[in-house]
Formats: sequence, structure tokens, C-alpha cells
Amino acid sequence: MIETWEAGGPVPVVILLDVNLPKVGGLEVLRQLRAHPNFGTIPVVMLTTSAEDEDIQRAYALGANSYIVKPVDFEKFLAVAEHINLYWTMVNQPPRASP
Repeated sequence: MIETWEAGGPVPVVILLDVNLPKVGGLEVLRQLRAHPNFGTIPVVMLTTSAEDEDIQRAYALGANSYIVKPVDFEKFLAVAEHINLYWTMVNQPPRASP
């Protein structure tokens, strides 16, 4: 994903990231993202099934902006996703680009 953005692809306004990813763990992705000089400030919401204290603490220590445990019920999941979208795209004020 970072390579695509570096090549001029569209950069997301917010990233929803799961702790449990198949190849590279979500916390490692978060670490790499936060280390990037151009994309390290993109808001990251951890949206995951893990309610483990260790995962929550590590995510915040690595710079997650929020940590949400996914609801099991699909309708509730959709409602949570909509609230996340509303907050990060309509309510939240991102930093202004520097000249």
C-alpha cells in the first residue's frame, strides 16, 4: 500500500486496520506506517476481533488513533463502520498541508 501512495496513488483519509492480518500482522503494518515520513500521520483505527489488553496497549503505543473491537453481529458491525466513516471523514479536522 505504501508503495502505491509513493507512486502517486490516492492516499486514504483514514485507515481501518485489523490486528490479525494473514501475512504481516496489523501491528507491524501500523509500526511501518508510523515510521514513514509522508504517511505517518494518517489516522489509523484498529478494527479487530482482538480484545486482548496486550494488543490494545501495543496498538496505542505504536500510534493507533482508536481501537475498536468488532461487533459479532453484522448489522452492528455496519453501524460501527458507518460511525467510523462519519467521524473521520466529516467531523474530524485533519492537519492542513504545510506549504
